[in-house]
Amino acid sequence: MNKNGIGGSSVEKELQKLKPLHGAPEPIVENEFKGRLQKLCGLMKQESVEMIYINAGPNLYYFTGTKWSPSERLVGAILFPDETLIYVVPEFEIGTVLEYMGIQGEILPWKEHENVFQVISDKIAIKKDFKLAIDDTAAFRISSGFTQFLKNAKQVSAEHLFMQCRMYKSSVEIENIQYAMNITMEVQKATARIMRVGISSAEVVTFIDKAHRIMGADKGSYFCIVLFGKDTSFPHGVKNPKNLEDGDIILVDTGCEFNGYISDITRCYFLGTPTKKQQNIWEIERDAQFAAFSAIQENKACGMIDDETRKLLEKNDLGPGYQLPGLPHRVGHGIGIEIHEHPFIVKDNPIKLKAGMCFSIEPMICVKDEFGVRLEDHVYLGEDGPVWFTEPAMDIEDPFGYSK
Repeated sequence: MNKNGIGGSSVEKELQKLKPLHGAPEPIVENEFKGRLQKLCGLMKQESVEMIYINAGPNLYYFTGTKWSPSERLVGAILFPDETLIYVVPEFEIGTVLEYMGIQGEILPWKEHENVFQVISDKIAIKKDFKLAIDDTAAFRISSGFTQFLKNAKQVSAEHLFMQCRMYKSSVEIENIQYAMNITMEVQKATARIMRVGISSAEVVTFIDKAHRIMGADKGSYFCIVLFGKDTSFPHGVKNPKNLEDGDIILVDTGCEFNGYISDITRCYFLGTPTKKQQNIWEIERDAQFAAFSAIQENKACGMIDDETRKLLEKNDLGPGYQLPGLPHRVGHGIGIEIHEHPFIVKDNPIKLKAGMCFSIEPMICVKDEFGVRLEDHVYLGEDGPVWFTEPAMDIEDPFGYSK
């Protein structure tokens, strides 16, 4: 391995060296899911919501521990303020759904030839006008189905109710995110060591997936972006990534899932010696990360972090706004059971920063058709202020801190 941790090894050597980390946290337990449902029911009462529909997918898992992917056949749950929980399930899927069910509830089955919304309407039979909150991730056909068959329901989005629960992570959630981040950081370090002239993006992506699995992320990489040279100026990549050449900037953005929680880390470094311009942009990117971190204050608006970060960039003649060279997207996003969730660190977002929030700081700088630099780490807001999940890159010559 080279002294700065970039190059000098091989795929085979690095895979052999990897092993799972100690201290893996336990999955979320039933009492935590019950607590989430109770909190949601309390919010329903505050806002006079008499029924909420939770669709299959992340929200159903978050509140009930039931893992089921959405499809054309409706699977979901109906929740009432008194904590009554009814799962809506195709009759032929009941046996399978029961295996995946977390919090127990009544099953409302529907047959293939039936209109599921008519089945729900017949079961619920609320006579008076009432407020129905619909999962914001549900397809339009679900909302329109409720409209047609529950005519006395005033529909509202459930997004703001879900946000008030999911944005604030418990200590157990933070522990699981931290472990997932620790896995990916070790994978990032190993990935840097396999870099060599001629290696393809696809070869690196395959290595990262295998490395995540060896480290204890059973599903491998949750996602992976590997870019070299000019390709790094496109934040989410190009159709046909180039192979690595001497002097190229390298961008690796990847993460994994552990106990349902996601990691997401980006590192940028060089194979060879950066130009003066590249070094300057890399250092501004590092400083922008810390400007964002310094702006985090409880009860301040999320959008303020984006504002303060762009002030630093503008002082260095980048931008303004989304103009290039500069930052073409938001500064960050929330993370948890989804890789992108509330709160979003974006201009004009009025949501107040509160303890328990977890989000990325990734103020990428793009120089059009030349290169881009993204350094991405996540933070959580603790009782005493923000805390990094992973140590940020400090030195372009030693991005993983081996010389400390």
